[in-house]
Amino acid sequence: MTNKRSNLNKVPVAIFASGNGTNFEAIAEADLPIDIKLLVCDHHDAYVVKRAKKFNVDVFIAEVTKGENRVQREGKILQALHDAGVKVIFLAGYMRIIGETLLNAYPQKIVNIHPALLPSFPGKQGILDAYNAGVSETGVTIHFINAEIDSGQIIAQEVVPRKEGDTLDDLESRIHAVEHQLYPRTILNLIEKGEI
Repeated sequence: MTNKRSNLNKVPVAIFASGNGTNFEAIAEADLPIDIKLLVCDHHDAYVVKRAKKFNVDVFIAEVTKGENRVQREGKILQALHDAGVKVIFLAGYMRIIGETLLNAYPQKIVNIHPALLPSFPGKQGILDAYNAGVSETGVTIHFINAEIDSGQIIAQEVVPRKEGDTLDDLESRIHAVEHQLYPRTILNLIEKGEI
């Protein structure tokens, strides 16, 4: 870890991600009072796995396998989290619905980032949906998760305006830039307030 703080009094966390892992890296590089114990990923070949190795973070692969249901898969994840001593989970582009097994084990301790201003444009295509709707502004939301998709208690939001002539890529790039600043800042705020 490049984290400058000593390991004393760090919150042991896991990050769940499915893809490229830029939010994973933004959190790992930030000077936060956390110890990233584990990356949980549902694709063994996702680029975030390489990022985790760069930061010497252990990886738990939880791919969906035939004949295994969500309860069984989350049971394996939960065991890995307990073995690592994880107290808080940060979702960073994790494209699986979190079920009761994890929700019950980590009540108000699972935080998600969403690339739109919830409650508008929930679901896995928040940026595309906002772009297609022609809204003049969208943004980023950080929220606790619950059993409903993208409907948990909102912790922080930041507006990202849509500029005239924006392509989808333009808007997406600006949203990701905000994500990489807002998520670490919000994590620090939650820890300092004793909310996680």
